Amino acid sequence: MRKLLLSSFLATSCLFGAQALAVEPVAGTNYVVLESPVAVSKKDQIEVVELFWYGCPHCYQLEPTLNPWVEQLPEDVNFVKMPAMFGGAWDVHGQLFYTLQALKVEQKVHDRVFDALHNKKQRLANAKEIASFLEADGIDEETFNKTWNSFGVKSQMEKARQQAMAYQVQGVPALVINGKYRFDIGMAGGLTETTELADALIAQERQATESEQE
Repeated sequence: MRKLLLSSFLATSCLFGAQALAVEPVAGTNYVVLESPVAVSKKDQIEVVELFWYGCPHCYQLEPTLNPWVEQLPEDVNFVKMPAMFGGAWDVHGQLFYTLQALKVEQKVHDRVFDALHNKKQRLANAKEIASFLEADGIDEETFNKTWNSFGVKSQMEKARQQAMAYQVQGVPALVINGKYRFDIGMAGGLTETTELADALIAQERQATESEQE
């Protein structure tokens, strides 16, 4: 019951109390400055991490805004998609994400997962259901099970859990810029404003880096 209540809370916690994005982003209003910066995966790039859950309706609604934005990011920005895992279905879908990543599937498969959960009311609640679902994408059950249970997938899951704790994430979708700044849709003011705020914080980080190099 506790996990169910937590899942319900986390899935909706970013919706309310939205703040309109100011001309200049304001720390404490539009974003949170992490007390302890988290190391990024590529030090020569500005990292943008999106924490999400396939079962989150607002993560699904953000996809049409986020995906084209990611495709147009400059070379000095590294985008990382990361599942938030708080137990139960969150963990199952996190394992699904890293399994698909290990299988090097196309974005359309990720889109099908979102569509299945939000439009076709499929639960994808366990490995058997997921394996059956992915057969349509040409992923046979043996390959799926081998990847699903692999050390690589389990390691990625543990790493993601530790990073989410370091980011102090309490709801999704949430974005973290360069391991320093965290915000959600509510703090940004809406779906479109989410990428606008990300752009502003990326520019802020780029300027800070250039100043340090002078």
